[in-house]
Amino acid sequence: MTSRFARAAAAGAALAVSASAFAACSSEPETTPDDVITVFAPQGEDADLDTNAFTKVIEEKFDVDLQFETTTWDGAAAGEKRQISLASGDYPDAYMLIPWVDQFSSDELVKLGGQGVILPLDDLIGEDTPNLTAAFEKEPGFKELATSPDGKIWGIPAWNDCYHCSYPSKLWMNSTWLEAVDLPQPTTPEELRTVLEAFKTQDPNGNGKADEIPLSAAGGSSLLSYLMNPFVYTAEMYSNAEGTTPATLGAVNGEVVLQPTRDEWRDAIAYVASLYEDGLIDEGAFTQNGEALNAKGNSAEGVILGSVAVMHPWFVTNDHEDGRYGQYDAVAPLTGPNGSDATYSGGGAGAAPGATFVITNRSSEAKQKKLMQILDFMVSYDGHLQGEFGVEGVNWSRPEAGDVALDEALEPNFKTLTPPEGEGTNNSWGPIAQFFSDAEFRNSQVTATDIYTPEGYERRLFEATKLYEGHESAELFPYWEVGVTGETATELSTIQTNVENFVVQASAEFVTGVRDIESDEDWAEFQQNLTDLGAERYVEIYQEAWDASK
Repeated sequence: MTSRFARAAAAGAALAVSASAFAACSSEPETTPDDVITVFAPQGEDADLDTNAFTKVIEEKFDVDLQFETTTWDGAAAGEKRQISLASGDYPDAYMLIPWVDQFSSDELVKLGGQGVILPLDDLIGEDTPNLTAAFEKEPGFKELATSPDGKIWGIPAWNDCYHCSYPSKLWMNSTWLEAVDLPQPTTPEELRTVLEAFKTQDPNGNGKADEIPLSAAGGSSLLSYLMNPFVYTAEMYSNAEGTTPATLGAVNGEVVLQPTRDEWRDAIAYVASLYEDGLIDEGAFTQNGEALNAKGNSAEGVILGSVAVMHPWFVTNDHEDGRYGQYDAVAPLTGPNGSDATYSGGGAGAAPGATFVITNRSSEAKQKKLMQILDFMVSYDGHLQGEFGVEGVNWSRPEAGDVALDEALEPNFKTLTPPEGEGTNNSWGPIAQFFSDAEFRNSQVTATDIYTPEGYERRLFEATKLYEGHESAELFPYWEVGVTGETATELSTIQTNVENFVVQASAEFVTGVRDIESDEDWAEFQQNLTDLGAERYVEIYQEAWDASK
């Protein structure tokens, strides 16, 4: 956990440096000729944006030369490099980012706009951007998400109506093991305990070794959310390493509540701690990364994972003769004292307030117009397919007779292809170009009907997510509807980072026994720690902002 907090501190330090640098920069930066547009963007390991096929499409279609300043897909590193880029004063014409890597927050947009570093887009949206205008009309929430707390559009966010992403805290359980121990899928916390005990003691993989891991995870956030929701509403904290969302907050009868201050939260952690103490939860569940979990899921020694708490079963590949790829099925939300809540990621179809696309004051009027045309093309149907997926006939194709859409109520409109190994990997911008993936676009993708094949993977996720739909909690706090700006936002940023990071750390400590959840003294110390970190002010700020937004 130490590295997570170190990354947060580094990102915060970079933000502080850049904020002071903005104030110091009063003169406009030098720019390039109108036919040369500079862009800051994340670049995947197998990509080269300079030679990318979609880059060539954009350059030819709009008669421009794109020059990139790149960063990685690692959130902390990307965030720090973006802040350094801005602070240097020699920043590019535009930033095109990825929301789940690093994007501009609403408060950043207002600050940078007020300082003149980025330009308002309101007057650039209209007749010259027909696709973006149509998208705003089709999904009013998209325009609302793009509108900053000060009422201006300083940037465009990514609208990604990802159905399976909306319910991130799922549990995937080995159905073959369930058959081996002669038990049904669990429906309550105690039934889950029974299943996990059977996985641990009854040799469900049949190799005569006590090598079974009943329940695992990566980072622990999905694990806690899934296991705690039957006791108290618990939001997913995955992608919240720097405390970017108020995941610990709930809403009870119109009042903002810090969930870890409640007795129900203590009961929930106590349940998880009891599973860990009995050896039913992987010791690495809170510390291992995805690579380590993958190693266990794809162990050459055989199938050793009984269940895993993650958004989708990426921890197993399809190249095993034992068929483990198709053995894991989603388990519906468990029913406990709090009912059967599931974690639902609201905030506009899986999107977050802020922006992934902004234009800086380095951009001339001609460049501004050209950049908006490029953005508008990526919002269009054909531009979206080429931008996100790649070359037609190589990375995707039009539907054929007999093809079935992911949502069978829709007409199929495209299908992705798997190019030969080593080909087609540098043909698209991927999520950088994903500005308007509404439900109709995503769910009309052609998907195989056999959910246990790689070609049917999206349908597998789609059908699994139906188990979670309708289990949204009444205590969900709609933080994405709440705008906090100015000095209060600066104050909030520090408090939120401190509180959210501390709860992540303390939760793992309670589960693993570093702190004793049964000890009134340890519980009181935990509450005092929260108070010392500004928990009361944290709740107060969000309560005032929420009340003002109603």
